[in-house]
Amino acid sequence: MLLIPAIDLKDGHCVRLKQGDMDLATVFSEDPAEMALHWLKKGARRLHLVDLNGAFAGKPKNEDAIKSILQVVQDYADDNGLDEIPVQLGGGIRDLDTIERYLDDGISYIIVGTAAVKNPGFLHDACGAFPGSIIVGLDAKDGKVATDGWSKMSGHEVIDLAKKFEGYGVESIVYTDIGRDGMMAGVNIEATVRLAQAVRIPIIASGGLHDVRDVEALCAVQDEGIEGVICGRSIYEGTLDLASAQERADQLTEGAQA
Repeated sequence: MLLIPAIDLKDGHCVRLKQGDMDLATVFSEDPAEMALHWLKKGARRLHLVDLNGAFAGKPKNEDAIKSILQVVQDYADDNGLDEIPVQLGGGIRDLDTIERYLDDGISYIIVGTAAVKNPGFLHDACGAFPGSIIVGLDAKDGKVATDGWSKMSGHEVIDLAKKFEGYGVESIVYTDIGRDGMMAGVNIEATVRLAQAVRIPIIASGGLHDVRDVEALCAVQDEGIEGVICGRSIYEGTLDLASAQERADQLTEGAQA
């Protein structure tokens, strides 16, 4: 079970939102690269970046901050004899040229969200052009998928879209319960498991993570196909200690495999 720290970028700063509202942004760091290094030192094995301005604008807006994070990640990996620390990125990615540029810069996985729902052909093309590098982000409330930085609700059922996109060849799915995101109300385990059971590709849980009990609850169902969880406000406000929580997840995983 991977615990994946989120670094949400707004105007070059590291922030957290409540339920996707740009007006409810808390700035946690003026230096996202320094924040990335902090989480790497805490034992993060993957990072989750979101270009929030890009998500609303429909095109990249925080590329300088992203490049500085990638440089820090590469340096840290080199200094510690690690082959790679994967970095996944979402927010405003709407064309193949942008995907190619980010992958060339060192991003490991591109997360396609709104564009996947509104333009499935684009997602299909991206999976064909960049196999193994495309994650789809499905943000939902009450089982229905939201788009455009969560500002619009579609009529699509999460599971229906997940099955469709699985057929396209996406690597995994980041599933966010937007009613819980940033609220630290606990992960929606039931809905996450339901989605994981419906597809064969891994699910990354997102939204509502509060403390180590949520991590333990996810570990208990990870065999259903849950690969990791995005850690946001909980690790920034201190209700979850990333290092000890990852250690706990490893213990539970090893115990289940023994």
